[in-house]
Amino acid sequence: MLRGRSLSVASLSGLPVWEAERLPIEDLLLFEVSWEVTNKVGGIYTVIQTKAKTTADEWGENYFLIGPYFEHNMKTQVEQCEPTNDAVKRAMDAMNKHGCQVYFGRWLIEGSPYVVLFDISSSAWNLDRWKGDFWEACSVGIPHHDREANDMLIFGSLTAWFLKEVTDHADGKHVIAQFHEWQAGTGLVLSRARKLPIATIFTTHATLLGRYLCAANIDFYNQLDKFDIDKEAGERQIYHRYCMERASVHCAHVFTTVSEITAIEAEHMLKRKPDVVTPNGLNVKKFSAVHEFQNLHAMYKARIQDFVRGHFYGHLDFDLEKTLFLFIAGRYEFSNKGADIFLESLSRLNFLLRMHKSNVTVVVFFIMPAKTNNFNVETLKGQAVRKQLWDTVHSLKEKFGKRLYDGLLRGEIPDMNTILDRDDLTIMKRAIFSTQRQSLPPVTTHNMIDDSTDPILSTIRRIGLFNNRADRVKVILHPEFLSSTSPLLPMDYEEFVRGCHLGVFPSYYEPWGYTPAECTVMGIPSVTTNLSGFGCFMQEHVADPTAYGIYIVDRRFRSPDDSCNQLTQFLYGFCKQSRRQRIIQRNRTERLSDLLDWRYLGRYYQHARHMTLSRAFPDKFHLEPTSPPVTDGFKYPRPSSVPPSPSGSQTSSPQSSDVEDEDEDQRYDEEEEAERDRLNIKSPFSLNHVPKGKKKLHGEFKN
Repeated sequence: MLRGRSLSVASLSGLPVWEAERLPIEDLLLFEVSWEVTNKVGGIYTVIQTKAKTTADEWGENYFLIGPYFEHNMKTQVEQCEPTNDAVKRAMDAMNKHGCQVYFGRWLIEGSPYVVLFDISSSAWNLDRWKGDFWEACSVGIPHHDREANDMLIFGSLTAWFLKEVTDHADGKHVIAQFHEWQAGTGLVLSRARKLPIATIFTTHATLLGRYLCAANIDFYNQLDKFDIDKEAGERQIYHRYCMERASVHCAHVFTTVSEITAIEAEHMLKRKPDVVTPNGLNVKKFSAVHEFQNLHAMYKARIQDFVRGHFYGHLDFDLEKTLFLFIAGRYEFSNKGADIFLESLSRLNFLLRMHKSNVTVVVFFIMPAKTNNFNVETLKGQAVRKQLWDTVHSLKEKFGKRLYDGLLRGEIPDMNTILDRDDLTIMKRAIFSTQRQSLPPVTTHNMIDDSTDPILSTIRRIGLFNNRADRVKVILHPEFLSSTSPLLPMDYEEFVRGCHLGVFPSYYEPWGYTPAECTVMGIPSVTTNLSGFGCFMQEHVADPTAYGIYIVDRRFRSPDDSCNQLTQFLYGFCKQSRRQRIIQRNRTERLSDLLDWRYLGRYYQHARHMTLSRAFPDKFHLEPTSPPVTDGFKYPRPSSVPPSPSGSQTSSPQSSDVEDEDEDQRYDEEEEAERDRLNIKSPFSLNHVPKGKKKLHGEFKN
């Protein structure tokens, strides 16, 4: 008999893909292991944090996260408590008796999952012994000077020890352990070497060597089958890390990765084809008011406009109502994140807008953290001038209003020539003079430490985008993550994204791509590429991504110059849209958010868990499908109401934002289109094995 809650893969997918037995969650324990549990380092933190609620809702008290202990994180993010699960409690007690420091509590995020945290420093005295154990397990040696790799070995050894203690006291419950990235992989290798009765999953979010190679400006994807992997890893002095990662991949019962493009990369770099692709999702929160996200866009756009007024004081000769705000954000990886191709495209876009005498202005923000000395004085002065001018106008408005009010009470219409006295005119003239400046608006908001060698600033100098009056494209580098406490641009990242018109992420190396995904769930169109996991996912699930505000640049099968031209055309087409077309496009973009909800994408993780149980415990779980699941059962359709590209029916030069297309009014029915999309999103997904037997394209794998 199966007890308690149970989950059926078939019911999740909506398709009778295989005859699945129900999975008895009450008879299982699920552990997820990552260095980024309560410890924000990169994108994996977002994956685990956003997925926690969905997983905790499904698994309840049988779901645990394992990570490293850091005192600050523990104090600010974790509520300590005693474990209710007997196996976990006894495992912690056993380890604490041997001098380890193991902490338990609830992570204060949505879902409040249980966390088990290991203090690495308290167990560092075991390092040499554990290095010997790891060598015996997989013949991989870890050099003394690589502190990060040493920390990962301690973390992995503690994880394997903990899982052994849990399985010793599990009382018949089966254990599933999912390990994220090479940092957690040593625990997987040691667990398998010690033949622990657990079902293991290893998930790579990006390969170590892939990230290094792409950063070196190598034609990575077209050379995948030509790399001497051992030589490349050795030259970069990461051979031991690469071996740790590869050993983890080959020891796991099930190997997963986050996107199709990373699956191809992993097959070449790590010599194993992923069993399942598990796309990354987000917690999508719907507003009760249908178009509330449009109201938020207008509200936060006004705050960005205030910043722009101050930054460009003295040069504010463009109409802010006809100004578009674009941005790129993320780690400062100039080539990997596509900042190089973006800047070149902006130069070409500037030429096109000037040539067509456009009245559209584009302000582009680069939100990429770099080393700085503090805020730029000129930038701070601009915001001070704007605030002073605002205060001056308000005081004059009060005086003007009082005089007008008194006159009307007397039954007189005041003389407009006398309602402002000589002092008021003097104040206004002084205010005008205070907004004059001889220098150009700065291209960066901070003083950069490596100004002369900074890649973005060097490229701006080369292409000549200095925020001149004649330029229709203005550039602002903000080399710091956004914060609501900033004296310069007091906005959180989410608020800033909602206020912009378009996110541009033309990445060359992006295993998934949370930045365009976040734009999508907030109803903001974005540019991505067919080398990002997000771009591949949208190409697979949306018949015409451009119609839904997802512009996908081909960086895989085109030359860099052709890709740059394609990006320029996307940006130019976006500038040609009317205000109404942008509103329609934002509505469509926001409706795609259901595709990225963990409530849908969590099923891929469930599929991996079913598969690993059937491989680890074949006599007890017969859950593996006899044939691969269908992979092409779902496609978000192209909207029928308007052309796929809003610029498809427009003139060759950009038009004013307030120009409306009356014919389009008649053709577009928002409620009808939204209802059709709501029905389509309920269509069944396919569980995503890596496709087999697909025709190999140029640059794809051939092993």
